[in-house]
Amino acid sequence: MPRAVLNRPGSPRCAVNIAIVASDAVSAGTVDDSDRAAQRAHLLAVARELGRSHHVTIYGRLDSPERRPKARLAHGVTLELLPAGPPEELSEEGVLRYAGDLGAELTRRWDAERPDVIHAHSWAGGLAALAGADGLNVPVAQTLPRLRPLPRPARRAATAKAGGGTGGDNATRVRLARAIGRTASAVIAGCGDEEAELIRLGVPRRSITVVPCGLDVERFRRHGPSAQRGKRPRLLHVGPLAPEGGAATAIRALEGVPEAELVLAGGPPADALAQDPNAHRLRLLAKETGVDGRVTFLGQVPSATVAKLMRSADVVLTLPDDASAGVVALEAMACGVPVIASAVGAHLDSVLDGVTGMLVPPRRPALTARLARELLTDPTKRSALGFAGADRVRSRYSYERISQELLRVYADTMGEPEVPALT
Repeated sequence: MPRAVLNRPGSPRCAVNIAIVASDAVSAGTVDDSDRAAQRAHLLAVARELGRSHHVTIYGRLDSPERRPKARLAHGVTLELLPAGPPEELSEEGVLRYAGDLGAELTRRWDAERPDVIHAHSWAGGLAALAGADGLNVPVAQTLPRLRPLPRPARRAATAKAGGGTGGDNATRVRLARAIGRTASAVIAGCGDEEAELIRLGVPRRSITVVPCGLDVERFRRHGPSAQRGKRPRLLHVGPLAPEGGAATAIRALEGVPEAELVLAGGPPADALAQDPNAHRLRLLAKETGVDGRVTFLGQVPSATVAKLMRSADVVLTLPDDASAGVVALEAMACGVPVIASAVGAHLDSVLDGVTGMLVPPRRPALTARLARELLTDPTKRSALGFAGADRVRSRYSYERISQELLRVYADTMGEPEVPALT
């Protein structure tokens, strides 16, 4: 099938056939404990934006016999779930075992209807896309997950789920990243920190483009309804309850912020918090530090209410040990609420320290408390940070802006000067 002609001077505007390959294509509907969920929601949102002017097909693995193998998600966007391995949910490492099967299914689809460009996400998605595109002369752009060491219990679990070690350790993921990064036509990093990591792995610098995670700037904005709150100054921490998520740092910091309350959003659903070991550990910590009367656990929060919750806060905390997507900081900034974020990953790009928010090294509760006190006692500074943060997100991180940047990456891989703009 001939490839679509792109938007050259004097030529008619023509839609591009974009194939997106991911091992997991289910949208996140709650505040999740993982950046994986944020990346998944980002993928679908960008696909919908691209589908306004182009043809987008998202290919994933059929993970349930009850799922429809083909569905229309939005104008110009179709989801196809292909048989590869058992029709059940698997970890990313587990899916790697069936990347070859997924690649074979993609080959059959693309032999019949060749895409113009392929954009792969995740380790398994990248391997499957490269296998499926073999011999088709179709460029493959790759978004690689961030590499970070797994905690030992998680590493053992990942190895078991992967069936004996396929993808279950960091060394394997490093080899995959190097191989995929050197083979793909373009590699997309989510932030400058990831770009540097890929270069250290040996991925050619010229192949890498930084395209960050985006945000729905119409849903997350300064003006809008707020969740109910009491009279105490409110600190809000959004993120996982696991040790690396930063909630413990927020609780320890609260000891140094008298009279303030801390609301924790994240973890399991509210009705499962009592059985959650991380929540139990944090409740004990709050009691030990004497702040248990000022800490509220919400559990998972429906995505539709996150903006309301953020607008109810005086300061939003996001303090993970690592931030691949950094979505919580973007959400807070977009809502005009000052953010204190750990100085890691995507936060280093999105949060301009002292201008659009405050950066703090991970696991530094005393410094976090000092910054929170400064903001709570200085409404003028809070307002200035809020305005600057909202302006930065709207101008740099809207889904429309991110989609345009991806189109430029696609055009480069296809050897085209440009692709038709979004309408």
